[in-house]
Amino acid sequence: MTASRNYLDRVGRLGPVPIRSPELRFRVVHGYRRAFRVAGAGPPLVLVHGIGDSSATWEKIIPSLARDHLVIAPDLLGHGLSDKPRADYSVAAYANGVRDLLGVLGVPRATLVGHSLGGGVAMQFAYQFPERTERLVLVGSGGGGPEVSAVLRMLALPGGEALLHLLRLPTARWQTGLVVSAMRAMGTALGQDAPDLLRVVDALPDSVSRAAFIRSLRSVVDWRGQVITMLDRCYLTQGMPTLLVWGSRDAVVPVAHGYRAHAAMPGSQLEIFEGAGHFPFHTDPARFVSTVERFLAETQPATWNLEQWRQLLRTGRNGVAGPTGPVDAASERNAT
Repeated sequence: MTASRNYLDRVGRLGPVPIRSPELRFRVVHGYRRAFRVAGAGPPLVLVHGIGDSSATWEKIIPSLARDHLVIAPDLLGHGLSDKPRADYSVAAYANGVRDLLGVLGVPRATLVGHSLGGGVAMQFAYQFPERTERLVLVGSGGGGPEVSAVLRMLALPGGEALLHLLRLPTARWQTGLVVSAMRAMGTALGQDAPDLLRVVDALPDSVSRAAFIRSLRSVVDWRGQVITMLDRCYLTQGMPTLLVWGSRDAVVPVAHGYRAHAAMPGSQLEIFEGAGHFPFHTDPARFVSTVERFLAETQPATWNLEQWRQLLRTGRNGVAGPTGPVDAASERNAT
């Protein structure tokens, strides 16, 4: 523990940090208040939540992870107790926000754990700032293909904010509750994830929160599905220890995306939680913690090399130098 404390003394600007219990703190970055939970000491572990959620989603697992790590779980801008300005809520902007918060806190490098949208943010962070990324843990992550829950596609349509407001009305909530109960009784995957999805809706109490949610959603999803991908640049994770965690019954981002990402990311590990939905760390927090801890113990932080990065870019996904001519503009692909 002394060595862990020395790490904080050397690079941290957090002040005294509780060993195990998460403490909610705030910092102002670029004029906006950023909320984050912090606990423990040791090598930094950053937990990035999904769309509409907050750092509170990690509360059950933070104390266990904080036994050996400095755990930092931010509320992304527009989420939780962070400010919700009319701003850029793209994945790239979120990655910048995480980088800037870590800069304020004096944390130079970290392992990132990202759930859903947060997985896309973690992957984008590694793409933009590979020298600051030690490992990746992607949980039911976005960016693995266009398929996504019909509920999110519907909310991305015009009128999505009004629909969110409607879902909070007592009458609509009662009717929604009946539908959810029926889906759960039938054993559907969506019925399994519905309580967590309704919890996210409940965390959007006012028009400002709902507007931020819709802006975030439309930056990554439209009526056809996800509009961004990480698959075209997954080859750049070569040498980056990466763990993929998915629930076999994920109704939001299908488990097929986990297999797809695993195939596209050299050296990655894939852990499937049988019977779990989109929130495997809620379904079985003890197994999730042990899976992450084992991954951390068995891997070494990535070392970034500019020449290796340049060579990977030159050879591309197939390890062969790409064409130098113009790209066919008629070929439409998802991209950030």
